[in-house]
Amino acid sequence: MDHRKPYFFVGIGGSGMMPLAMILAGQGATVAGSDRSLDQARLPAKFDDLKSRGVALFPQDGSGIVSADQIVVASAAIEATVPDMIAADRVGAARLSRAELLASLFNAAAVPIGVAGTSGKSTVTGMIGWILHACGRDPTVMNGAVMKNFASPDAPFASALVGRGDAFVSEVDESDGSIALYSPQVAVLNNVSLDHKSMEELRILFGDFVGKARTAVVNAGDEEAAALAGRAGQVVTFAVEAEADWSAQNLVPEPYAIAFDLVTRGAARRVRLGVPGRHNVSNALAAIAASVAAGVDAADAISAIEGFAGLKRRFERVGEGGGVTVIDDFGHNPDKIAATLDTLHAFPGRLLILFQPHGYGPLKVMRRELVEMFRRRLGAEDLLVLPDPVYHGGTTSRDVTSADIVADIGGRARHIPVRDDAAAALIAEARPGDRIVLMGARDDTLSLLAADMVSRLG
Repeated sequence: MDHRKPYFFVGIGGSGMMPLAMILAGQGATVAGSDRSLDQARLPAKFDDLKSRGVALFPQDGSGIVSADQIVVASAAIEATVPDMIAADRVGAARLSRAELLASLFNAAAVPIGVAGTSGKSTVTGMIGWILHACGRDPTVMNGAVMKNFASPDAPFASALVGRGDAFVSEVDESDGSIALYSPQVAVLNNVSLDHKSMEELRILFGDFVGKARTAVVNAGDEEAAALAGRAGQVVTFAVEAEADWSAQNLVPEPYAIAFDLVTRGAARRVRLGVPGRHNVSNALAAIAASVAAGVDAADAISAIEGFAGLKRRFERVGEGGGVTVIDDFGHNPDKIAATLDTLHAFPGRLLILFQPHGYGPLKVMRRELVEMFRRRLGAEDLLVLPDPVYHGGTTSRDVTSADIVADIGGRARHIPVRDDAAAALIAEARPGDRIVLMGARDDTLSLLAADMVSRLG
């Protein structure tokens, strides 16, 4: 792709923006950006990493956008009143959404592999990226989470990988409808459940996505996903403890790992994942099937998956203090949270959960499903604490609040508005053998809080 014009990212520190900026910089483009978190002096290590890659950073005051030659990239969360956007209009700079730019890179690749679904996208993307890398394909990978296999002291925020091979692996987002921009050669559909949009809208978006692929890799164990398989030309199915082209049987969970028999074409092979939970077995099946569809030898793909180290903030064991384990997790919709709670409940220990909703809008959409899930999944001794939703500025409707969710759930839930106070309450409550779980999206400072809690427990 031609990168002769410089790019300016408004909100460059975002989980979807930072890896895209890293890919462009790695491909030789001139990249600059601004971020509200940078202005607020939050997460300085993230911005230091960008600077080390040659990315110039500016205050989000319009000072970085000075020429019509610049291409200004902004996510859907950036409002027109942000000074950078006003500056872009003033100088006549070209504008692209994050999704438009990513889709152009993705669609230009020889082997574009797209990962879709309500849950598991980042993990499956990381798994495919690791398999292709381990098998010598040197892929480019665009992820929304830091991939531990590629992280190092010199690259602590490895949410992207810039390769010279033919494959471009990316998770694709349905929440803003931008999934419609992508034309995958291999399309993965993990699952379809309520999150940001209605089920009717999701069925259309996901159905159109798999319909464009040469090969669709579809979860036959998910009723909604399976119903869309007919939209694709060539379909490869996967499922846990169900009939499929790639299936998993005889699962044996461990606290932070899981083993299973991988069955395909009548042959079985024992596999042990270094990440826990039934949901990760499903993710692994999807990643193996997609990699094979992209030309990787099946035996090599199966061997590689055992070396997958996981993602930051995906059931990440941060540490232990005073006999209490602290786990950092990205769970933010009913299915993601349920998968994590089910995985934890397979082993002894009370759960003390801090769930920070990722916005007032999603809270309104998911209210009933969240409440029902917590009522079913909370153990008799578990405690759930909700601070107010994450908020970094801008305008938003606050029709449904954390207090409303807590009132609906009842006795095992508490609303503590300030997050630090909520964390302190869990530390005061904790006793040896407990697991403290921090959950939420769109806020990387949750990881800092998790590390701080380990220190305070110790």
